[in-house]
Amino acid sequence: MARATTGDGTGHSGLRRWPLLAAVAVDSLGTGLYLPLSMLYFLRVTDLDLAAIGVLVSVGTALTLPVPLLVGRLVDRVGPRLVVAGGQAVQGLGFLLYLAVSGVSSLVTAVLVTSIGLRVYWSSVFTLIADQADAEHAGAMDHWFARTGMFREAGAGGGALLAGAVLAVDSTRVYDGLILASALAFFAAALVVVLAVPSVPHAPPPAEGHFGYRALLRDRPYLALIGTCTIFALCSSFLALSLPVYVVQGLSGPSWAPGPLLALNTLLLATCTAALTRFVRRHCTRARAMAWAGGLWALWCAASAAAALLPSRALVPFLVAVVVCYTLAEMTYGPASNALAADAAPPGSRGTYLAAFQYSFACANIIAPTLFGLLFSHGRLLPWLAVGLLSALGAVLMLHLEHRLPKESRTSRHEIDTPNKAPESAA
Repeated sequence: MARATTGDGTGHSGLRRWPLLAAVAVDSLGTGLYLPLSMLYFLRVTDLDLAAIGVLVSVGTALTLPVPLLVGRLVDRVGPRLVVAGGQAVQGLGFLLYLAVSGVSSLVTAVLVTSIGLRVYWSSVFTLIADQADAEHAGAMDHWFARTGMFREAGAGGGALLAGAVLAVDSTRVYDGLILASALAFFAAALVVVLAVPSVPHAPPPAEGHFGYRALLRDRPYLALIGTCTIFALCSSFLALSLPVYVVQGLSGPSWAPGPLLALNTLLLATCTAALTRFVRRHCTRARAMAWAGGLWALWCAASAAAALLPSRALVPFLVAVVVCYTLAEMTYGPASNALAADAAPPGSRGTYLAAFQYSFACANIIAPTLFGLLFSHGRLLPWLAVGLLSALGAVLMLHLEHRLPKESRTSRHEIDTPNKAPESAA
């Protein structure tokens, strides 16, 4: 029996895809509304200084690092859909607690609850995406990750723009309104997941043999994949972290430039990722796509360092090209890495494996600020040298690792080329 699928978002597969895309976008809208005002809000509603707030937020976030270990097992036992919705609901509750923040204990409580919800969500949503893609057809995985990434960027970018416009009013009441709007966005996303995202089969753990974290700890190729992707995640997190400081302080560039450059990155990610993913999948495997991304990130680092040699009138146009290079790497890497991580996981342990895979991003987010701060304080070009070498190392490791990971099926490689052809499946 043929299952009707289309690659352009029409037909049955397009209809089943939209609820999850909408939930991801609304969830990201809530995040985008909140992030620009988080530290400012705590400064307004407490007597704490910025340093104390930073330490408390970091501590509250660090306490949630073990959460993915628990979430992965839960996802494999009950499926990802309700776990994703639970994570979104907990985030919404956390933001409501922000409205009661007045001191140290209430601040840590609110941050802790919100961070738990965030960990639960990110430790389960990629399994939900992978299961939904499997229910569509074998070649849909990369396209699903590309589309959800686009909607995530669109939601976060829209939320950040809205928050930036509203924050011009500079009122505590306005801050409270944005916090409440963020909470409502997360509750709405949870409702969409529960009520509209289709329930699809999720392979349970096997009755016998090694599975879950015992199987993961024996799976050296997958552990190597997590380690290599930590390098790439470090590259991926560096643009927003480094660009404003490097342009203004390192290059003595215009202070207005970082905002439009970061907006260009978000715009490209939100509009072009699916098209580029389709092109990449026609020409190479996921592992080689990730290696190409590493090469592009190395080129981005070299170009960023070379910007120091340019005259001021050529700086901004050159930085536009530099940001495009970075964004091409990010668009190439994101869908390929998530799809590879999902396909390389044993069916009965996908939730556990993908939850563990999220530690690559968590570790990178912990390392990146310290790495950039230490290196930049000793020389403006040192961050680019270090990250450029790391990205090149990641590309080499990925090419070596490709032969140790499960081989991609020819179906998954080529079905993305013919998205309007309905693959045959047994009745």
